[in-house]
Amino acid sequence: MHAAFGTIVVVVCVVAIVIAVVALASSNRTWSEHGKGGLIMERDLPRGAAAGAPSATAERDSEIRALLEARNARRARRGEPPLDVEAELARLTAPDDVTASGLPAVDAELREEIRQLVVARNHRRVRAGEPPLDVEAEVERELRKVADL
Repeated sequence: MHAAFGTIVVVVCVVAIVIAVVALASSNRTWSEHGKGGLIMERDLPRGAAAGAPSATAERDSEIRALLEARNARRARRGEPPLDVEAELARLTAPDDVTASGLPAVDAELREEIRQLVVARNHRRVRAGEPPLDVEAEVERELRKVADL
């Protein structure tokens, strides 16, 4: 009886592994689809409105305004003076500092670090037999990439 128990456990485990492998191989789901179900928040994202569209901006402002009003309610419960909601909304939604080229203002250290990366990239290109790139143009391109993030 004890010898049969061990055999049964091994057979059940092997059968379970075979069934699991067959189920995995027969499912048509890819890794990119894994976890997407009814509870995923991705389906709630607006599809039609662009990020800079007036309707998206108005919706963003109304949500920020509601959050600021809730903050004022908490401040009032603590006995603190309320903040001006419209002034705070204007401060929060004000555009970042931008330069004449339309890029965000960056400090000299960041610009120099990007320049060093571009120079190193040029050295690698020359070693590989490729023509070097214009350093200033590449720095501006990298800054645009950083601004888009």
